[in-house]
Amino acid sequence: MTGQLRLVVNPAAGGGRALRILPPATAALDAAGAAYEVTESASMDNARDIAVASACLGQVVVAVGGDGTAGALAGVVAGAGGSFGIVPAGRGNDLARVLGIPSGPAAAAAVLTRGRLRHIDLIGVSAGDRPERIVAGSVYLGVPALAGEIANAARWLRGPMVYPVAALRALASWQPATFRLECSAWAAAPAAAHEFAGYAVVIANSAYFGAGMQVAPPARIDDGILDIVLMRDGPKLAFVRALVKIRNGSHITLPLISLERGTEISLTVSRDLAAAADGEALPGAAPLSAGAPLRIRVLPSILTVLVPDSGTVP
Repeated sequence: MTGQLRLVVNPAAGGGRALRILPPATAALDAAGAAYEVTESASMDNARDIAVASACLGQVVVAVGGDGTAGALAGVVAGAGGSFGIVPAGRGNDLARVLGIPSGPAAAAAVLTRGRLRHIDLIGVSAGDRPERIVAGSVYLGVPALAGEIANAARWLRGPMVYPVAALRALASWQPATFRLECSAWAAAPAAAHEFAGYAVVIANSAYFGAGMQVAPPARIDDGILDIVLMRDGPKLAFVRALVKIRNGSHITLPLISLERGTEISLTVSRDLAAAADGEALPGAAPLSAGAPLRIRVLPSILTVLVPDSGTVP
């Protein structure tokens, strides 16, 4: 890796973990003789502004935070034509996970100095007449988005276990909803649209969400295709079973789960319902109004990111 690093730190990530892991990360960079600057962001919009300015200066932008921070900065860095790195410091860290970036700060910092560059896909998403936003891992509507709201507000439970517990709480109050998906480019040329009563739709660029839940096992982050997980209606106990199996991806064998693939998707729902991406609520879709379109498209090979130099990365 050549060029100066700009570490953009989200001080709220992981309940303050980003600030706690910064010293061992910078110590590893010092030991490697790396040139870097550290900037603590005041808000997510401020972090985006810092990232754009840094990328335009030719610096490698490094997100020190969780998936929300990584996804937000990845999008603006890609738009500015820059290069990107991650020091994971959130509760989920699913983008780092799928890229093979270690969870330890010193090991993650070593990737910034000794890693290789890889080109990956991102997702463009827009709600109603809102401008398109670029995110990294997945876009989802229904129970997972409600669970994300509960997890982000939780103060009674820390760490990755907050996500399955939040999903059970979201399920307890769930009311039926009908989803409709249209796709201009289905990968396997199925019916022109899917309409079904169910719990959720997840449109995935990455196999993981919710702190290591393997929601879309076939998904690959550089194949130019989005994997679509449809969670159809059934007894709530059946959905609980899916939650148990989602950790290793075996939920996709259950009757209420089906998979599709596509590149451009329009999604609507029969009632106002929360939508989210990369662990954060989507602007203009929190909730998404009944009948309003959520448009999602793949952005192939748009981001250059530092990943470990050896080993197989999914």
